[in-house]
Amino acid sequence: MKTSRDPRHQKRRSTIQKLFSYSFDANQSSEDIADILIKLPEIDKKITLAAPEWPIDKIAKIDLAVLRNAIYELTCASPEPQKVLIDEAVELSKEFGNDKSSSFINGVLGTIVKDAV
Repeated sequence: MKTSRDPRHQKRRSTIQKLFSYSFDANQSSEDIADILIKLPEIDKKITLAAPEWPIDKIAKIDLAVLRNAIYELTCASPEPQKVLIDEAVELSKEFGNDKSSSFINGVLGTIVKDAV
């Protein structure tokens, strides 16, 4: 069972915090998120297609950070099952986001996974 002390959870929290910070200052960079930043145009395109009524610049920055990390893991980096990655993103959105973040994150990621099949 996943806990807040799970190293994978801690790494995701750290990555989301760095992506959030990056959204305010693109000049700052971190080796930890370099792979995600390289794929950012591709990731943002997936978000735009999955949530066309929400332009990237209108999505809350913390929700965007959670989405970017989750989409990167879903499409590029993680051997974990998709359901686990989506659940983790939803949990992180509950921790960092607002009351509606988790349903938004779940919907966008569900659309991306459904469209990828």
